Amino acid sequence: MTTGMLEPRDVDANRVLVVDDNEVFLSTLERSLRRRGLAVATAASAEEAMRRVRETCPARVVLDMNLGRESGLQLIPRLLDFAPSMRIVVLTGYASIATAIEAIRLGAANYLPKPADVDEILVAFDPAPRTQANDLCAPPPAPMTVRQMEWEHLQRILLEHDGNISATARALGLHRRSLQRKLRKHAPA
Repeated sequence: MTTGMLEPRDVDANRVLVVDDNEVFLSTLERSLRRRGLAVATAASAEEAMRRVRETCPARVVLDMNLGRESGLQLIPRLLDFAPSMRIVVLTGYASIATAIEAIRLGAANYLPKPADVDEILVAFDPAPRTQANDLCAPPPAPMTVRQMEWEHLQRILLEHDGNISATARALGLHRRSLQRKLRKHAPA
């Protein structure tokens, strides 16, 4: 190993890291993946995810888009800096074309809307494309609500400003505290 980066031979192809702040979803997915014979580690935050990556060297990561106040998208480059061969599948409860494109641009292998079952997740890790490129960015089956679109827009602008609340508030023409209140609310279902 060199300078904290894992070489492809160092990652464990049988290991999966699941990163999600929803404890119920996290434990359910962990059990389902273990039943498939995979070694599973879990994390509920970005910092915990980085610790678990260093400890377990997983070849695959299932990453939730919304990690409390953090965007899972910001974690993608950090994970890939540590292990460039890692395959990352981003899961989200509020899919949009913009975030799908951003996740893929940042290096995710795939992007799936929740609820996604274990079989869909495992297929999404497959390096061989199973769908047309446009299918990866297909809009959700039902139109997004206004609250979902607002949340998505806030997350995108926050990402553009590297998570800086003040800069994001200025860009949106909002008071910083108003933006913080909006971000504290859970993403719309």
